[in-house]
Amino acid sequence: MFVLIVAFILCFGLALCLAPFIISLAKKVGARQNILQYVTTHFNKQGTPTMGGLIFLLPTIFIVLVLNNGQSTLTFVALGVMAGFGMLGFLDDFIKVHTHKNLGLRAYQKIIGQFGIATIVAIFVFIQPLIGGSLNFCDTQFDIGWVIIPLVIFVLLAMTNSANLTDGLDGLAGWTSLIMLIGLAVILDIELMSEGQSLDYVAELKNLELLCVALSGALLAFLCFNSYPATVFMGDTGSLALGGVIATIAIFCRATLILPILCLVFVVSAISVIIQVVHFKRTGKRIFLMAPLHHHFEKRGMNENKIVVIYIVVTIIGALVSILLFGR
Repeated sequence: MFVLIVAFILCFGLALCLAPFIISLAKKVGARQNILQYVTTHFNKQGTPTMGGLIFLLPTIFIVLVLNNGQSTLTFVALGVMAGFGMLGFLDDFIKVHTHKNLGLRAYQKIIGQFGIATIVAIFVFIQPLIGGSLNFCDTQFDIGWVIIPLVIFVLLAMTNSANLTDGLDGLAGWTSLIMLIGLAVILDIELMSEGQSLDYVAELKNLELLCVALSGALLAFLCFNSYPATVFMGDTGSLALGGVIATIAIFCRATLILPILCLVFVVSAISVIIQVVHFKRTGKRIFLMAPLHHHFEKRGMNENKIVVIYIVVTIIGALVSILLFGR
């Protein structure tokens, strides 16, 4: 517990100190957000510094590498996944900044990168003796064998893109991700207390919990600058990394099946976009005033802060239900 508290405080402090430097650097190099013309309610946010995901990614990686202890293979892979998706998002953000347009990597380019990372993780999970095809749901453990490979690929692709879609309002992706990470830390505690765990797996779970807590501290510091009115955006650098690491931690503690509940707001964002696109292509009409769903609420006149609070409450409920289902 002492190490977790130290990790949280150190990450919070480092991110808090790093934030002004990153924001200042982003302004100097012209790393500013371009707002799409049809998002009229966000015109006042034009030019806000972006790529702010570095504020919470860098301290987390550093502190976890310093404080991890014992068997840490799963944690190192999770850090690699977070860094990998973060680099992919950074490249996307960089192209947007360089071209002064809100179009970075082409969709197929981004998907190829995401698919490559997801495939490596999926194969690693399958051959990793501590995980394999094992899943845990409602205190029942079962093995799905090689099917874990396509499941992990799908989950990682879904989570990274859903997190990216949710990052549309000040503090929205950050606050909801923070709650998800806290929920995962509790789930890891439950798994640690389960009987029959090998000593190696216990050590791995403790280090994954360290990652959750450290990232929570850094993310909380970032939210001091990203909450309304935001002075920096996380960009794809942050959103893709958050979606990837949250999914990876859940997969590594065999909690893959609770992700749709824990990350309900991410799921809602993705589904609302899919419904909107499919319906528009079929009928030429829109179901929502704008997708993802949080923009629909904005178009209906709902205050931005109110939408964020509603999403936070929904995520808290989702986290509590996930914890109950996992340790039932």
